[in-house]
Amino acid sequence: MSVAASLVQGVYILERDRQEKREGPNVLAPPWWTFFNFQLLRPLIDDVDSSIFGAIYEFKPPPSQNNDTLDRSPRYVIAFRGTLTKSDSVSRDIALDIHLIRQGLHQTSRSDIAIRAVRNMVATVGDSNVWLAGHSLGSAMAMLTGKTLAKSGNFIESFLFNPPFVSAPIERIKDEKVKHGIRFAGSVITAGLTIAMHAKQPKDLSVDPFAALAVWVPCLFVNPCDHICSEYIGYFEHRRKMDEIGAGVIERLATQNSLGGLLMSAFGKESEPLHLIPSAYLTVNIGPTHDFKDAHGIHQWWKPHLHLEHKLYKYK
Repeated sequence: MSVAASLVQGVYILERDRQEKREGPNVLAPPWWTFFNFQLLRPLIDDVDSSIFGAIYEFKPPPSQNNDTLDRSPRYVIAFRGTLTKSDSVSRDIALDIHLIRQGLHQTSRSDIAIRAVRNMVATVGDSNVWLAGHSLGSAMAMLTGKTLAKSGNFIESFLFNPPFVSAPIERIKDEKVKHGIRFAGSVITAGLTIAMHAKQPKDLSVDPFAALAVWVPCLFVNPCDHICSEYIGYFEHRRKMDEIGAGVIERLATQNSLGGLLMSAFGKESEPLHLIPSAYLTVNIGPTHDFKDAHGIHQWWKPHLHLEHKLYKYK
């Protein structure tokens, strides 16, 4: 977790080095990867504003490193930063944030560059030798890339920090009964719309693409005080509760569709709701948080003495 978060931070500092024209001995980014025996293979450059939005790192362990450590380490890590509020990149990043909210990140040129880079690396060294990592918008980029490759049978270990969940902030409601009631109503409506919209479409009952994706289990790192990602907590817990009350069939339909995506489909528009995933290893930071910047920041994931809760959710 800490290593992956540090490599993502390395991408943020790479772009800041570029924007502030730091060169040679004045650059600040390299310690974020060299400390962990990684080398920068190459940055990933956005084709619109020429900003650095990602990086491909190669693991170069010292000869003395034991085999057990090497067996659990990737050969390459591809990391993506989130939104930067600096003038050189903010307009492009905000435009991509809007694409994400509209469930259209998959239609952007930055996502094409990211997916192509990961595909080429996987084709060269195999999916077991590659890790993905990202934070915020970069986490969405890593999610999109991971899902895309998983659909073709390549399951990449992924570390997604504060991944955006495009939804109303239901998780912030304190009353558990009200919260469950809203989620239950939402599931019934979403499932009903799904059945209505697909009633006249030909079905291949032998193929469930959402279930096929369940083999991929990304690691999600969320903070309950971060409204951008906290809905993942309720998303997975609600699925479990629906199973417990015998409404699992409804939730299995609802969990793989979003109201926004269904409405866009009704108007003939393509959408890719990234936040809908079948399986995940969810890590929640339940420690004290001072403000939103603390709750959403990448820095929280390398702090010592974190109070974390972990839970594995597998789609059945």
